[in-house]
Amino acid sequence: MPTKPILVVTLALALSVPAQAQHTHQHPPPQEPAPPAAEPPPAHEHGAQTTGHERMDHGAEGHEMPGMLGPYGISREASGTAWQPESAPHMGLHTTRGDWMLMTHGFLFLVYDDQGGPRGDEDVFSANMLMGMASREAGPGRLGLRAMISAEPWTIGRRGYPLLLQTGETADGVHPLVDRQHPHDLFMELAASYNVPVGEDGSVFVYAGWPGEPALGPPAFMHRFSGMDLPEAPLGHHWLDSTHVTFGVLTLGWIQGDVKLEGSVFTGREPDEDRLDIEEPKMDSWSVRASWQPTPDWSLQASYGFLKSPEQLEPEVDLDRVTASAIYNRPLPDGNWQTTFAWGRNAKDPGETTDTYLLESTLAFAPRHTVFGRAERQENDELFGHGDHGHEGEASDVVDSLEGRVFNVGKLTLGYIHDLFAGDGYQAGIGASWSLALVPEELEEVYGDQPSSWMAFVRVVLGSEM
Repeated sequence: MPTKPILVVTLALALSVPAQAQHTHQHPPPQEPAPPAAEPPPAHEHGAQTTGHERMDHGAEGHEMPGMLGPYGISREASGTAWQPESAPHMGLHTTRGDWMLMTHGFLFLVYDDQGGPRGDEDVFSANMLMGMASREAGPGRLGLRAMISAEPWTIGRRGYPLLLQTGETADGVHPLVDRQHPHDLFMELAASYNVPVGEDGSVFVYAGWPGEPALGPPAFMHRFSGMDLPEAPLGHHWLDSTHVTFGVLTLGWIQGDVKLEGSVFTGREPDEDRLDIEEPKMDSWSVRASWQPTPDWSLQASYGFLKSPEQLEPEVDLDRVTASAIYNRPLPDGNWQTTFAWGRNAKDPGETTDTYLLESTLAFAPRHTVFGRAERQENDELFGHGDHGHEGEASDVVDSLEGRVFNVGKLTLGYIHDLFAGDGYQAGIGASWSLALVPEELEEVYGDQPSSWMAFVRVVLGSEM
């Protein structure tokens, strides 16, 4: 595509321009002497034990934006209405305009991708996102607005980028994407929320998005610190957090202290192959989620969802999804370390029940160095099927014999990023990752014997400082 390099460079330049801001942070700054005992410590400092009102007061009077859903700092909130550990760094350029508190955040990866084995492929692509948030007091509560867009319909394209063992969605409405990761839609989130305080440490809230994210699963991978520096999506994306772009969501929730209960009605169908439109909301599915933060460093969630006809190529198949996750965050004097464990189960009706397991961890330190890793194990029944006769050069009889079967597959990924530049609200660096695909013996004829892959990339982040 001739326009792809131009769009990649244009977006890179846009994200590299630091916006005017009053407060930015990605990695926590070096620890300073504790304030006098008479003043409560800021909520985002490690180990601070404050009430919800103390956290909100700090956010309103300082530069930290208060939470959009409840009486705490914005650092507790991740994608949609999901929670992350409150001690996690919150990335964004913050400023105020009258009564409005504003935040901007974005990232861009420019990636050379080389997937190994007979089913592998090469490509150059850009994964990217730009989001804005705004909130203000309105009547008895707080109004929040969120918008998130991506240029991936052009910088990745309909066929997605090569990624061994990945499945989900379609490139053309006819053929499934297999061994490729789909691009995100141009409009990833257009949402509003409103919360009203209840008691001294609670709230009730409503969240509506078109598109938006229902109360289902852990924070989406590009919004949790343990996953956002990896240039590729996890294999379990369509078992854990694929509903983060959903065309039609309405969520009601209740928060009391460190516990959140919420439920959503939403559109079950995943986005179609037209990545530029806003699709008609169906509101035919529902979910519930319970979240708990036992300490500022931990965030736990369990959720269940019924998805009506989520896959375009399987319109008669509904899905029950169950997820559970635990995120641990450890602030460091010159960095941060976060680890996520997640489990997801998809039960098709009619069809198979399959599980996925994910363990990922990212350590940023010293302060320009980042190392990350991810380990996954998955049962997948979508590697062969839908009349797909396999990749070029594969024997059709072999592929046909594998159609619809469930295979235990996995993946190990390791990587490193070195930030070369860091300015007022942005950073830019280079990195590389290596991965090993784990396939059973019966798949070695089509995938090879544990094929390895690698990526080299440039990463630019807007809304952070070293």
